[in-house]
Amino acid sequence: MTNEHKLQSTIGLPQAIALYIGAVLGSGILIVPGLAAEMAGPASLLAWGFMTLLILPMALSMGLLSAKFPNAGGVSHFVTLAFSPSAGSYIGWFFLMSVPIGAPVAALTGAGYMTAAMGWGEGSRMGLAAAMLAVGLIINWVGMKVAGRIQIAVVIAIVAVLIFAIAAALPQMKTVHFTPFAPHGWLPVGQAAAILFWCFIGWEAVSHLSEEFTNPQRAAVKGVTVAAIIVGLLYFLTALATVGTQSYLAGGSDASLVWVISRAIGPWGAVIAGLTGIFICTATIIAYVGAASRVAYALSRQGHAFRWMGLLSRRFHTPIGGITFLSLCFVVIMSLYGSGTVSLTNLIQFPNATFILTYLGGCAAGIKLLRGNRWGVAISWVSFISTAVVFPFVGWAMLYPCLITVALWIAGRIRHKRTLPAPSVITEKEKATVHH
Repeated sequence: MTNEHKLQSTIGLPQAIALYIGAVLGSGILIVPGLAAEMAGPASLLAWGFMTLLILPMALSMGLLSAKFPNAGGVSHFVTLAFSPSAGSYIGWFFLMSVPIGAPVAALTGAGYMTAAMGWGEGSRMGLAAAMLAVGLIINWVGMKVAGRIQIAVVIAIVAVLIFAIAAALPQMKTVHFTPFAPHGWLPVGQAAAILFWCFIGWEAVSHLSEEFTNPQRAAVKGVTVAAIIVGLLYFLTALATVGTQSYLAGGSDASLVWVISRAIGPWGAVIAGLTGIFICTATIIAYVGAASRVAYALSRQGHAFRWMGLLSRRFHTPIGGITFLSLCFVVIMSLYGSGTVSLTNLIQFPNATFILTYLGGCAAGIKLLRGNRWGVAISWVSFISTAVVFPFVGWAMLYPCLITVALWIAGRIRHKRTLPAPSVITEKEKATVHH
């Protein structure tokens, strides 16, 4: 392809770290520590400790694949190489159709923190959420060089607030708050771990940006390692502060961090927590819009999506076709929510199964593609098994990927009657690597 039809390599190590953190460190950090503590008491820290240890293999399984096979298709490309173009297209569409719902959910969640802090109504929440989605779309249209720089600034602000909250909690932490250690028994610890799992998924998203890494080996492996350590520490220390101050009892499980900050600086604490919610969710939106728009571009390039979804901006060389597709989807989802047709609770559950299936596909591909790397195969197995254990808990959300599968099968049959499917874009170098 000519340069006019290629994505530009503009993502360095700092931007990659920020994008990884933004994709994983979602709004869950404001809610889940309190929920887990409410379920299992101080023993919830065992679940956090276990997940913090598990986070590195989960992250590295995607990082190693991104370093070895950098491609805008990300996980769908890995699955194509490992299994077949058909399997890769299904995984690609699973991820692509997760973001049109997941991004509005993140926007409404972040906006909800701010409107609650300011006492604003639902209209303000909708307006803020729409603005957050627009920011994510525009930043990705301008390009990942700009997106990466903005993401760095946003992530620094998030980390600063979280560190402040943790430091502010230290004087309020008491040993008596850690007893009884397991007030509800040991079973809730396992249940809490299942909830925490959702906080640590997101590494697969940045794999779709790997084609734009200036140095895929350095940005993917080192970037994901640094990000995993930072995210793991922030989650665990926030959970420790939540338990040590018993803020989940004093301020409510869904507002424990707000309570800690408010105790430290007064009424402005709620406003700062609200702004933090907006920053965290906007960072997530930027990362996922970037990933999904690249998936749309890759699927179109391989003949598995409409041609217009593969269009690139002549000015910025960004996937404007994918961004347009996401824009249309966001309008539909926000309209459905605004009209009361669907609730936020319903929307939250829809993308769970598709996100997990995407991650499972990536882990399965890692087991096959990283055969020359014992460490890589081992961590892919660990990630695959741990993800597979959680999948049954998604419940009725399994229907969503089933509907996507049926739609793709019907579309495939119609396309097959009209023309032969386009070949998957796999380079000779990649073929040799896989066979080797």
